[in-house]
Amino acid sequence: MGLLECAETPAVHGWLQAHGASATSEQVRVLPAEAQSLIPADAERLPVPLSEEETLRVQQECAPQSVTDVEAELLEFRDLTQDWQALVQRALTAGIPAARIARLTGLDPQDVGRLIV
Repeated sequence: MGLLECAETPAVHGWLQAHGASATSEQVRVLPAEAQSLIPADAERLPVPLSEEETLRVQQECAPQSVTDVEAELLEFRDLTQDWQALVQRALTAGIPAARIARLTGLDPQDVGRLIV
């Protein structure tokens, strides 16, 4: 995924030093906020703010390939003028939440919600 800007902040540097780890350590994981349930209860945590671009990169790296492929198409959606319902339906079928589809495409959440079967 490459180095994230947040890894360069004094807070993250200090936390990593205190734990004897580096940003590239196999023991350090960056997860999107909605993945909190994937973190073991006894794991050390350091919530860090991510830019919108970094958040998207982290979410894409953590998602299965089928989801990231459809999400990439959703990001390109802004350039599409036809067949948006089919694209949104494929995203819903892939398990992407309607709210995320709306955020990625800029569609009205109610329009996306109408396509949920």
